[in-house]
Amino acid sequence: MALCAAVALGVASALPTRAAQASSADDGTPAAYAFARDARTVAGASGTTGAVRLDPGHTYKSALPAGAKRYYRLDLDASASAYVSATAVPRAGARVSSSDGLKVSVQDAAGTTCSSETSHFGPTQSPHPIAAWASRETGPGTYGCKRAGTYYMVVERRDLTASVPVDWDLELDYVSEPAPRRAGAATPPGTWDSAPAEPVPGEAARRAGGAGFAAASALGQGLWQDGIRPGQTLFYKVPVDWGQQLSATVEMGGSEGGEGYVGTALAMSLYNPVRAYVDDADAGYSGARISAALDPLPPVDYANRGAVGHRASGMRFAGWYYLAVHLGAPVAERFGNGPFGLTLSVRVSGTPVSGPVYAGRSVPRDVFEVTAADREEAAARTETDAGGHSGSGRSWSPAPTGVGGEAAGDTRTMKMVAAGGIGTGSALVLWLGVWTVAARRRGSRRWAG
Repeated sequence: MALCAAVALGVASALPTRAAQASSADDGTPAAYAFARDARTVAGASGTTGAVRLDPGHTYKSALPAGAKRYYRLDLDASASAYVSATAVPRAGARVSSSDGLKVSVQDAAGTTCSSETSHFGPTQSPHPIAAWASRETGPGTYGCKRAGTYYMVVERRDLTASVPVDWDLELDYVSEPAPRRAGAATPPGTWDSAPAEPVPGEAARRAGGAGFAAASALGQGLWQDGIRPGQTLFYKVPVDWGQQLSATVEMGGSEGGEGYVGTALAMSLYNPVRAYVDDADAGYSGARISAALDPLPPVDYANRGAVGHRASGMRFAGWYYLAVHLGAPVAERFGNGPFGLTLSVRVSGTPVSGPVYAGRSVPRDVFEVTAADREEAAARTETDAGGHSGSGRSWSPAPTGVGGEAAGDTRTMKMVAAGGIGTGSALVLWLGVWTVAARRRGSRRWAG
């Protein structure tokens, strides 16, 4: 009992500080990117010599100066495929153009490029998180880079215009996929339902987006309501199983004032379970209601990896698919700081089917599966009329909210504990409840055990 009381007193004394941190962005500025809580900070090397080793199933934080290229070491066997991604987060004061971006490559010890991808900030012309990925694949139909040995993840900053030389922070993610026990179809399905998805019926439930991949809010099929400010990027995740087809539309409400037109104001990007880019959609803004929808996507199929183009080849895994919604900073100049009402329409159609039987375990574990817990997290809906919260989101109202993800959702409970005058035993019970909910919100990145 004495130990419980001491823990409770320690928790209660810490709560006001946690609450203050959660509300630090209530001045209307977008919340900072939410890096994974367990991300390890590493320094990228300027060449292969001294490159720090990355391990699958872990997330890392690094930095990328202007015009720089950074190397990280990968020790790969001859059987598993490796997928690495980098999310670039420009620091305060950065300026970008539509052609500025990030290139990620995987190279072998001889400098041969196994694969590479470049992502750009695009026509919103405002700094925001962007992700690029690369891989070393070992399955049928792949060539070269199959031997066991030392490889390198190379992250390169593409400053194609006279950008302000401000460092970008990096979040590095590394996923390992085992080979299947039996070789499956190497050719992607030839036909699939490419008709636009029908509107999702029902009332919208409130769900606030997170401020990063690791803090993404889970969404199931349905209508979801949120709010967004110029310069802000909100992250959501949707569980999509083998054989299922995802469609998504984002709609932003009209402005109460202002005039003019912003050519590309609202952008929605889709990433797959290894944070690989799949597709995007965008819309201009004149102060009236707008919407943007992803083009029809094929059902998730292991054989899609043999398809041409991101939209088909990216739908190669079951698991969490991420939606990143960004509102360009120039919107504030013509229509104010908002927040602007946001509605996401999400549909997951099709009956789940059996996926490949892997010869080993993925790292992180279950990253290419949709579990019952994943479905439960995505299906939890907020009661609009009650103003409460559930799942991994929080309620949104026109008042500034500032922080996405877990922290803001937990703040109300912490304030109750700090200011409600309840006893230490009750504080401990309530804190354990908050801790349990937070643990269930962490998303799909589970450590291999």
